Amino acid sequence: MKRENEYLFSYGTLQQEEVQKANFGRILVGKPDILQNYIVGEVRITDERVLMESGKEIHPILRYTGQNTDEVIGTVYEISHKELLQADDYEVKDYKRTRVILKSGQQCWIYSAANTNA
Repeated sequence: MKRENEYLFSYGTLQQEEVQKANFGRILVGKPDILQNYIVGEVRITDERVLMESGKEIHPILRYTGQNTDEVIGTVYEISHKELLQADDYEVKDYKRTRVILKSGQQCWIYSAANTNA
């Protein structure tokens, strides 16, 4: 049985209203939170659709460090399961979806680097 609602932590282009409208057909309402044990790196995007929607060639990407002192500030959005699948479609192969617990204790999904060596 699928859950009604999912929680997604965003630290990058999914916070942009134009990206939200293009992928979910609405502007999301979120709350600030912090992800520990990660830092933000960069990845070059070549997917034409993602480039058009975000307007950016370089996107942020989470990289796991395992260090509690490493923190990323972002926004947690409550979305439907269908919208989570739409977010999966937006993210390119450089990203993987992982379930984590944020500093607030909120369990949610993040998109982080698929290649830990990159």
